[in-house]
Amino acid sequence: MTKKSTKGSYFEQRGIKVLASDYTCASILGILNAVNASALISFSNSDGQTYIDVHRACLDACRKSKTCKRFIPSEYAGNIDEFPNSPSYFTESRVPFRQMLREEKDVEWTIFNNGWIMDYCLPAHAEKHMPSIPDEFPIDPDGWKACIRGTGDAVQSFTSGQDIGKALVRLLAAPKWEPTTYITGQWSSFNDMVAAMEKFYDRPMPKTFRSEADIHKDTLLPPTPENTTARYLASVEEMMLNASGACPREKTLRQRREFFADLHFTRLEDLLSGKAA
Repeated sequence: MTKKSTKGSYFEQRGIKVLASDYTCASILGILNAVNASALISFSNSDGQTYIDVHRACLDACRKSKTCKRFIPSEYAGNIDEFPNSPSYFTESRVPFRQMLREEKDVEWTIFNNGWIMDYCLPAHAEKHMPSIPDEFPIDPDGWKACIRGTGDAVQSFTSGQDIGKALVRLLAAPKWEPTTYITGQWSSFNDMVAAMEKFYDRPMPKTFRSEADIHKDTLLPPTPENTTARYLASVEEMMLNASGACPREKTLRQRREFFADLHFTRLEDLLSGKAA
C-alpha cells in the first residue's frame, strides 16, 4: 500500500501487489477489507503531525476492519523503553502516537525496533534496496570514509534489512505481542564496524570526528526552516552518544528465543561477503 500508483521495478519483478492509498481512514479501510488483511505494518517515515495523522488513520482503519486487528506502526529505531524521546524529533510524532496506542482496546499492537540498519555499510553496487545516507550514517562505503560521532566506542545495535523483514513475518505468527519488540543482528560500536570493513576490504578508512559539544550545540538551534536539517541530524547523532541506538540486550535475547528462534541473524562480515541467509 503506497501513495504511488505505479508498482516500481522492485515490486514488479517479484509479483508483489501494490495498491494506491491517500492514507485516509476510508482509503486504508477499503484496502484492508478488500484483501482480508490480518495485520497492518507501517513503514511511513513521516514527521510531526503528518506521522500522527497517517498512523491515526491506520489505527482507525484497523478498528473498523472486518479482519485486521493487529498493527505495527513505523518506528524501527533503538531502545525506546529506556530512551523514549530519542531521537529527539520523535517527541513531535512517535511519542504522542504511542500514547494513543497505550489507550487502544480493540487493536493489538507492538512497536518494533532494530537499531541501525546494517545495509548502509554496503556500497552502491551491492544488492540493497535503500538509498545511501552518508551525511546521516557515520560510515560512507562509496566515499570510503567515516565521520565518527563522539568517541565512536558507544555500543550500538545493527540489523540487516533482510533480517528486519524476516522477523516481522515471524512476528505475525506469534499468538500474543508485547508493547515493544526488539531484534539485533549484532551489538557493536561504529569504531568496530569501521575496523571490520577495513579488514574485509584490506584498506584503511579515513575518519573524521564530530564532537559531542558540536552535536549538542546543533540540538539547541532555533526551530527555523534553515535549521531543519541540522537539528534533525543532531537528534539522530545523539543516539550515537547516549546508547539509545542499542536495543536492550536481555530483552532482545529473550524475545529472540521466544519469537525468532529459527531466524539466523546476519553479522556485518556475512553481509559484506554476501553470505547473509
